[in-house]
Amino acid sequence: MLHQRIVRASALRSASLASRRLPIIQKRTFLPPSINDRAITEEKFPDNPEFTDAEDPGMNGGYINPPPIKRQFRDPHGDWWDKQERRNYGEPVHEDYDILGMFSPYEYTWISPGKGLAQIGAFIVTFVGVCWMVGRLYPDKPSFPREFEGGLERELGGAGAVRARAPNDPEPYQVEEVEE
Repeated sequence: MLHQRIVRASALRSASLASRRLPIIQKRTFLPPSINDRAITEEKFPDNPEFTDAEDPGMNGGYINPPPIKRQFRDPHGDWWDKQERRNYGEPVHEDYDILGMFSPYEYTWISPGKGLAQIGAFIVTFVGVCWMVGRLYPDKPSFPREFEGGLERELGGAGAVRARAPNDPEPYQVEEVEE
């Protein structure tokens, strides 16, 4: 019972304290004026300058855009600050850096497009030639089934079994001609 009395008393006390705090005017911010003042903020962070087309032909806010050279073509043994990306600290990057970086697809420069097409064509001609040779030289299944004397009746199960073809049976898989 004692713990219930303590809980009730603390709830009443906190409610009375809250009612005393309500008329107090709260400060709007706890930040100093050097951070929160609009004039100081405008002085520290001015608006972006507006350039004409002659001043900014790349329309990128005056950013110094280096030439678009893939990172794979830079010297791999150079004294780079970032060895993997082959880049120095503070060096400006091209605006298409995601395409020109080391993790973009690798450019294959050791074969010209004409030589590559000739190699693909040679593969296709070789493949088709091998298929043609196999088709010409590979023995096919006999086109006409063999005939046995008596139709192998005893060997295939006797008189009640499905009979094999006998010499006087009609040709298989051919329509019989009607005599008039």
